Amino acid sequence: MRMYTVSRGRTAPRTKLAMEALVSSATTEQLGLSYIREYRVISELCRQIRSVAEISALLGTPLGVARVLITDMESEGLVRIHHPQIDERGPGPDLLERVLGGLNSL
Repeated sequence: MRMYTVSRGRTAPRTKLAMEALVSSATTEQLGLSYIREYRVISELCRQIRSVAEISALLGTPLGVARVLITDMESEGLVRIHHPQIDERGPGPDLLERVLGGLNSL
């Protein structure tokens, strides 16, 4: 029930967001108590650039919920999303290796 409340019942993000997209914090200060716990945790996690999949795993939330939260945070200027360069053949091996390395470190 909590995740439904946190995402305001939405299961789809405002904009398309690949699970391998990289996210960084856009603030240098910790978010205050006026933000929900998940925003504060994501902001702290993203002091080091992380993939959407990593954030989802570390936060312990389904990928869809993490995508909703991250895109909401981007619209508020709290995080920056770095979309991968993917051509019609799909992601390149270097991107896949970075995502796999990040997931293995979890």
